[in-house]
Amino acid sequence: MQFGSLIGMLIIGALAGWLSGKIMQGRGFGLLGNIIVGVVGAFLAGMIFPALGFAAGGGFFWSLIHATIGAVILLFLIGLIRKAG
Repeated sequence: MQFGSLIGMLIIGALAGWLSGKIMQGRGFGLLGNIIVGVVGAFLAGMIFPALGFAAGGGFFWSLIHATIGAVILLFLIGLIRKAG
């Protein structure tokens, strides 16, 4: 992995985590937590979408959309676990 792609992944992760925190009504985890949620959400979306038969183009916009959807799913699951515990 090159340095530029690492920075891009962190920027997309941070934006996706922030957007998912806004979508899920303030369930964000701060800057570092949002980056982690966004990156893990992008990983989840990268695994879930192809298994469901969804494919989208590349680029910044679609990467951000995928990461945000994955982060929203992750925040939803974390909320379910917190309520159960």
